[in-house]
Amino acid sequence: MNSVGRAEPDLCAPGLRRDARFGILSHMAKYSEALDGVFAALADPSRRAVVHRLGAGPASVGELAEAVPITLPSFMKHIRVLETSGLIRTVKTGRVRVCELERERFALVDDWLADQRRLWEARTDRLEQFLTDPKENSDES
Repeated sequence: MNSVGRAEPDLCAPGLRRDARFGILSHMAKYSEALDGVFAALADPSRRAVVHRLGAGPASVGELAEAVPITLPSFMKHIRVLETSGLIRTVKTGRVRVCELERERFALVDDWLADQRRLWEARTDRLEQFLTDPKENSDES
């Protein structure tokens, strides 16, 4: 609201949001730490293979480890990274540890990608408008 009590137009660029306490903030602030962990976890091909396999359903650590040519202690480090990032959860029953995807965590990546898609579509739409608008491209000043 301005000094007369009218709502001010939101002049934030796409990809930014207005916060009454702090002014304009980037959408990245809401994703940063959690998203960093998810992308770091997915940066390794062995961990991506585990996520891919778990897309078909839960599996024991032993089953998952068979597909990766590393020692079990090294493989367990990958499992811990995935678990810490929130991409999987493990449950131990007796001597068997079973892993399964935390599908909700992937919504974080999906939301971030949707924000990026909207941002870039808006930019390309503005570029297209600029390139096709005869008023914008005329040499007349």
